[in-house]
Amino acid sequence: MSASLELGDIFRAAGPARRAAHAGRLPLQQLKVMSAIEHCRTAALGGHVAACGDCGHWRIAYNSCRNRHCPRCQGNAARTWLAEREADLLPVGYFHVVFTLPARIADIALQNKAVLYALLFQAASETMMTIAADPRHLGARIGITAVLHSWGSALTHHPHVRMIVPGGGLSPDGQRWISSRPAFLLPVRVLGKLFRRLFLTRLLALFDADRLVFRGQLAPLADRRTFLRYLAPVRGRRWVVYAKPPFAGPKAVLAYLSHYTHRIAISNRRLLAFNENGVTFRYKDYRRDTAHQQQVMTLATDEFIRRFMLHVLPREFHRIRHYGLLASSSRKASLARVRELLKVIPTSAAETPEPEPVMPPPCPCCGGQMVVIQILPRWCQPRGLPPATDPAGGSP
Repeated sequence: MSASLELGDIFRAAGPARRAAHAGRLPLQQLKVMSAIEHCRTAALGGHVAACGDCGHWRIAYNSCRNRHCPRCQGNAARTWLAEREADLLPVGYFHVVFTLPARIADIALQNKAVLYALLFQAASETMMTIAADPRHLGARIGITAVLHSWGSALTHHPHVRMIVPGGGLSPDGQRWISSRPAFLLPVRVLGKLFRRLFLTRLLALFDADRLVFRGQLAPLADRRTFLRYLAPVRGRRWVVYAKPPFAGPKAVLAYLSHYTHRIAISNRRLLAFNENGVTFRYKDYRRDTAHQQQVMTLATDEFIRRFMLHVLPREFHRIRHYGLLASSSRKASLARVRELLKVIPTSAAETPEPEPVMPPPCPCCGGQMVVIQILPRWCQPRGLPPATDPAGGSP
């Protein structure tokens, strides 16, 4: 086992062999992700050398790839995003709702990611907005932050949308804030039925518009009758919408968001070993009781990379989206109105603290000031430096 094992180590060691074995068959987007992760925080991307003005200690900090599929690059992205979202929090309860695609539909989605992931967002958000607006339920316009995840804990393909929803919304005339019940937002069975109807109706429309592709074992689905027979079992089955109890305050919402918004299929901390037997990692088996959910799995290296690559998103696809009161086009005005109705006093500009200047980390040897003394172009190593105890590092 290695506490320092990273996804980049696996890709650097096994990536070239995979590309050679599957030459001409790997999508360009997957090749770009593999290259980015392999080169992240290495000399390939350039960097800089920082030295301490007091003791002379120096270190190299190589640049990061900033690819959204790289586990090393999501921390800063998540912190930046959270700082922006913190201003949107309301003094109300928040609910966590999950919409999941049945396995049969997920298989089609794997070959039609851009189209069906977008449909998943569309059907799930419209379901929530429609049922929430119904006077028989909440009778209000709600806000939604939705995040797409395409994986199960064992890296299997399991597309679902996780939503964070304030416990209430604006009345149709915008004159009242209508609160949900303390531990109940919307009926999940009603949500599941509407979600199923909306998704399947639009899925068939996509088929009729010739916007779906079918390859390999799914190739027979290109025939309309076969496609309809394939969908028949999921039409009569309940589509499960899962709603968790409300969060314990705004801080818990932020903690959840920081964990999930910029999450990727597997983090470095779940990796346990990489050797001739393959890649060993931790995963959760949700079919077991809570005490025994944590399990360990070893996959052949090529299979591990294949599973990871299942979750590479289409180019420019947005996996975090906002709806209703939180939609980008009207968020500021909507939140201002809600705060007015809830009698929340906004923080004035004078009370907003000035952001602190970003300072380089202090010298690990003496705590002195580190300054940049050399810029490293791509693929270049530093020159003319004295011996150092820490000649490697990384930059966020």
